[in-house]
Amino acid sequence: MVDSQTEPLPDKLYFKIGEVSEIVGVESYVLRYWETEFSALKPSKSPTQQRMYRKRDVEILLRIKKLLYDDMYTIAGAKKQLTRDGEKNSTPQMSLSLPDHSDVGLLKKFEKELLELAKFVDEK
Repeated sequence: MVDSQTEPLPDKLYFKIGEVSEIVGVESYVLRYWETEFSALKPSKSPTQQRMYRKRDVEILLRIKKLLYDDMYTIAGAKKQLTRDGEKNSTPQMSLSLPDHSDVGLLKKFEKELLELAKFVDEK
């Protein structure tokens, strides 16, 4: 099993289920079950229908294993935690439209909102 904290994953595009089973340290049937429970896991399949996991899939599987085995989450709890993790790592997109003219009051309001947003982000 690869320790995700100390040993990096092999530099490959795709991993077969047997390799992933060894890396993660769980049986293949556990990986197949987790695929049915966690929507973030969507390995592609080869022409012979063998599962082909990307590096990101393996990272997610290692995170799932930690949540379930080390942190003692239930499947439902692990799903919620993964969702929270995804929200923390995503970058929200903002649509900004500035006026064509220079309006000091509007710019001051905009500055205040940006400062509030920065404070909110710092608190998270």
